[in-house]
Amino acid sequence: MGTLQATVIYLVLLQACRTAAEDQDGLWTSATATYTNETDDSIITEGACGYGDLHKNSYYKYSAGLSSVLFNRGSSCGGCFELRCVDHILWCLQGSPSVILTAADFCPPNYGLPADYGGWCNFPRANFEMSKAAFAEIANRKGDIVPIQYRRVKCEKEGGMRFTLTGSSYFYQVLITNVGSDGENWHCNINLAGQPLSFEVRISSGRTVTSFSVAPSNWKFGQTFEGKQF
Repeated sequence: MGTLQATVIYLVLLQACRTAAEDQDGLWTSATATYTNETDDSIITEGACGYGDLHKNSYYKYSAGLSSVLFNRGSSCGGCFELRCVDHILWCLQGSPSVILTAADFCPPNYGLPADYGGWCNFPRANFEMSKAAFAEIANRKGDIVPIQYRRVKCEKEGGMRFTLTGSSYFYQVLITNVGSDGENWHCNINLAGQPLSFEVRISSGRTVTSFSVAPSNWKFGQTFEGKQF
């Protein structure tokens, strides 16, 4: 890439493999939801999407694990989903309030249990594994699984995109979080040490946002820098 005044890293957030989670441009689709117990009311500390500590990355209790058909080999990571409990007078909260979650983990199948009794994330079930706190916003927690409707929605974030640099002298990784779209990990094997870094992020629609000289030349692994937002 050469030595530039500010090396620009091009980060493409691929959404080419559109999944069932993005059905029909925001129309409601049927699925189920379960919850798991976790400390600090979040579903997980770290998940399969590689977002690191979710408490530090602004997802907290509003993260979710997705079953195989929704997770789609990670292409749904960072996507935002609106969920509401429906068609269950005993477990659904009155008025069917909704909650918005960020896909941050994979809910693995358990083929030792039937799909209708414990194997909630078995293929081809569409299931969201929520935190107990988020689940309680749409349903009675006495219900271990509830029927829901979900739809893909725009990720509404406060502040700019965040870029966390990790790796070593021969491997670089940029974790993109707080994105007003999907968020992903990006990596390369180019030596970027000692150079100020700019980040250009492009999504599949063609929209591009460039954050100039976000990381100074003396940046260190483990640091997080905030840029612009979609």
